[in-house]
Amino acid sequence: MNNKIKLVLLLTILLIPITLGFTTKYLTKPHKVYRVYLKGVSLGLIKSKEDLNKYIDEKQEEVKKKYKVKKVYAPSELSIIEETTYSNNILSTESIYNKIANISPFTINGYVVKINGVTKSNDKEKSKTKTQKIYVLKKNVFTDSAENTAKSFVSAESFNTYKEDKQEEIKEVGKIIENIYIKNKVTIKKIKVPVDEKIYTDSEELTKYLVFGTTEDSKVYKVKKGDTLEDVAFNNKMSTEELMVANPDITDKNTLLYPGQQLKVGIIKPQLEIVEEDHVVKREQQHYTTETKYNKNKYTDFSETKQKGVNGENIVTQKVQMINGEISNTVTVNKEVVKEPIKEIIIKGTKKRPSGGGWGTYTGPGYGDAVKTKGTWGWPATCSSVSSPFGYRWGVLHDGTDIAGCGYGSNIFAAQAGTVVQSSQKFDNGIYVTIDHHNGYYTLYAHLSRKIVKVGDNVSKGQVIGAMGQTGFATGVHLHFGMWRGFPYHGGSRAFNAMSVY
Repeated sequence: MNNKIKLVLLLTILLIPITLGFTTKYLTKPHKVYRVYLKGVSLGLIKSKEDLNKYIDEKQEEVKKKYKVKKVYAPSELSIIEETTYSNNILSTESIYNKIANISPFTINGYVVKINGVTKSNDKEKSKTKTQKIYVLKKNVFTDSAENTAKSFVSAESFNTYKEDKQEEIKEVGKIIENIYIKNKVTIKKIKVPVDEKIYTDSEELTKYLVFGTTEDSKVYKVKKGDTLEDVAFNNKMSTEELMVANPDITDKNTLLYPGQQLKVGIIKPQLEIVEEDHVVKREQQHYTTETKYNKNKYTDFSETKQKGVNGENIVTQKVQMINGEISNTVTVNKEVVKEPIKEIIIKGTKKRPSGGGWGTYTGPGYGDAVKTKGTWGWPATCSSVSSPFGYRWGVLHDGTDIAGCGYGSNIFAAQAGTVVQSSQKFDNGIYVTIDHHNGYYTLYAHLSRKIVKVGDNVSKGQVIGAMGQTGFATGVHLHFGMWRGFPYHGGSRAFNAMSVY
């Protein structure tokens, strides 16, 4: 071997360690390390995953104090995989911790509550609430708040007697709660909860959210002289029941208010649908019907009550379903007649007067102000159970009175004489009829199963115009009875409480 070849071999041997050192950072043997992934992206290598978890726990003392927990964990999207490598490119525990902190929140042991939305419908709208997640530190935080939410819509006394199976039997009239449950599908699962989420630690705060849809404090109204509970509720776009939910110390609708009294007036937005199913036995007034007879020998302005109507009385047994304190469905399962009603008979003339002389000016009942005609309007249904009154519900005006319990297909009557101006069907009212009473007032009858009058028909008070049903946005069989000043839903018209004329 010549000297030139020997020199090349010597240089090659001397360069081998330098080359190996450059590519392996001077390591010649493989060793075990851990690669940290967050959301599928590698953050680097560490020597010990135990050291990382310990470091995370030590650095999160504030979180441990806030939630009174013993341990804080890595983000749920973090994974640590063991590797064997020649590389010595190892990051410090602190460096990896800082990378994690800048990307994802750390976690603590807790529970996620999933509340599946339920399709809701009323007379004017239909919506489906979204499934939502609520995080709680302990399972009982939710179960206790769910029970407290139920007690917001079912009196605590009634709820407790039902839960303890101590309800008294109905002797003559009364109510027994048959079931109370949450309509929504609710699941509770133990997970690692991210600390940047809203985590409920006590049931009182969560109850507030489940009832009002927020944890912010409600607005406060200072009572003025002459205010009633009903006035305060309506003027703040609430029902009386909602006002009582917001002010649980008020347990009676007839509670007298005093000037200076402070009431919470936050609109409730329940996050759960609390269903109460009742067996009810009650005395119910049966409104008399009206029969109109015509006399061709009398002029058209002639009207005479031949027989005055008298209401009857029944003892009715009903199955009533309530959702969040409001009746959603009523079914009458038995009716015992205590006193038969006496129908009213009215005689009207059909003879036309000669033209001229100023005849034909309408001076009949209801002219100028419907309230002044109190007692002259006929009841539009065969039963008298009001399932939902005129007024606000969850911040939206319910512009009519719902009457239920009469049964599917039961007769619907014209409340007063007039002309049919609408006899149609639409997505919200379902099958409906509107009557113009020629005095500035209109009545509307919605959710019918059928209609038997057409536009242009002149109808008498008490005449059958259709049948009770559940068409349109209706949660149960009922009549939506609306009374309006002006043509319903047209410019300048206004709905008012029909019960003011009865």
